[in-house]
Amino acid sequence: MTTSADERIRPFRIDIPQDELDDLRERLDRVRWPDELPAAGWAYGVPLSYLKELVAYWRHRYDWRAAEARLNAWPQFTTTIDGANIHFAHIRSPEPDATALVMTHGWPGSIVEFCEVAGPLTDPRGHGGDPADAFHLVLPSIPGFGLSGPTRDAGWEFRRVAAAFAELMGRLGYKRYGVQGGDWGAAISRELGRTRPDRVIGVHLNLLPNSAATRQPSPDDLASLDPAERERTLASWHRHQEWSRERQGYADIQSTRPQTLAYALTDSPVGQLAWIVEKFKEWTDSRDHPEDAVDRDQMLTNVMLYWLTGTAGSSARIYYERAHADYWGTPPEPSTTPTALADFPHDNFIPLRHIAEQTNTIVQWTQYAAGGHFAAMEQPELLVGDIRTFFGKLREQARG
Repeated sequence: MTTSADERIRPFRIDIPQDELDDLRERLDRVRWPDELPAAGWAYGVPLSYLKELVAYWRHRYDWRAAEARLNAWPQFTTTIDGANIHFAHIRSPEPDATALVMTHGWPGSIVEFCEVAGPLTDPRGHGGDPADAFHLVLPSIPGFGLSGPTRDAGWEFRRVAAAFAELMGRLGYKRYGVQGGDWGAAISRELGRTRPDRVIGVHLNLLPNSAATRQPSPDDLASLDPAERERTLASWHRHQEWSRERQGYADIQSTRPQTLAYALTDSPVGQLAWIVEKFKEWTDSRDHPEDAVDRDQMLTNVMLYWLTGTAGSSARIYYERAHADYWGTPPEPSTTPTALADFPHDNFIPLRHIAEQTNTIVQWTQYAAGGHFAAMEQPELLVGDIRTFFGKLREQARG
């Protein structure tokens, strides 16, 4: 069978022209700062004093070339699927019988999220683990995000992304594989498992869509639950209320007017930084600053992938496309593929197992005492261990 030019897997290497880095530095030197209310803290958004210090670090101490070299240590490629240029890292394990695993990031994330987990997952022998737990990793950038962006046509919601990633795995020759993700990566991974149970052996998530309490539980709802799940349900509802009241604004904008937002974020690196870094503070297990939970240089490298590719707008469009899709507002369709959840307590929502089991085939559910939304960056060892345990169980079951 012949392969068209568009279907070919093309080697890729990140090589940002120096003039783009010089332009960034000049913009950082010319930043125009807003005012701020006294003692506002994080209540109104990113504090001025914190952002000034972070921008100074970005301008004078952060080393993009070092980050670029680290990312280029991964074999990277591009291919065209459904009209979109899709970038991905493909890190094959030294163990020939390793399990193929697609790990998908979310917003405002990128493949940078996986820097600390890629080594232990692909080469457990070299990291003090069992070689039977090895994975061949495929780390795609979501169409419209970073090195897979911008997209050139409308309609790139998560179901279309899942179909594109299924095609990608076929082109790479993987007939059976696992999937893993959080945030949008969770929605994409779950959809892959739901629609391709003949291909996907298991779905591992660190966020489970449509599993939180989004309405006030009635007395009858609570009466049917054991005491622990009853308490958790009330906590889930309270966190959802707080999210709707205080934290949902970014999603409302990106679901309705992503193009208008794009002008500000594409023109101002400090604006792009603030838009993203706020989420690394609010969605993580942090205290005073996001660096309490995630490495500062990794966070800036993640921001750089949005800035250097000009994909603030095209990445935001996934919110718009979902909100305007014909399935929006309908109940999730059931998935029969074995599914695991690693529940980190400081994520945006509190998942409920009794809700999740209505539409998912839950076979592993683990609650952790620390960590948040960016689990691969915050708690890489816990996430790696959870992934290994889940797919290890599936291998045991397959052997009978």
